[in-house]
Amino acid sequence: MKAIREARGISLRQLAKDIGRDPGFLSRVEDEQQGASDGTLHLYAGYLAVPIAAITHKEMDRDQERPGSPHRDDSDPPAD
Repeated sequence: MKAIREARGISLRQLAKDIGRDPGFLSRVEDEQQGASDGTLHLYAGYLAVPIAAITHKEMDRDQERPGSPHRDDSDPPAD
């Protein structure tokens, strides 16, 4: 995740601000110290314009990819 973001020249603070997440939280996610909901991963991937598999190294179930799906968990903390 971090390598893709940095290759695009996007700072962690800018990404966090633009997707509405806390920079410390995203830093822990990038360092694999904390997990993130599908919602946050989709925001992250969408912002970087990459498929979700590029940042998770796994394929998501089609239901999980749809906004509003009952299988999605959008409970990550918002930015302060």
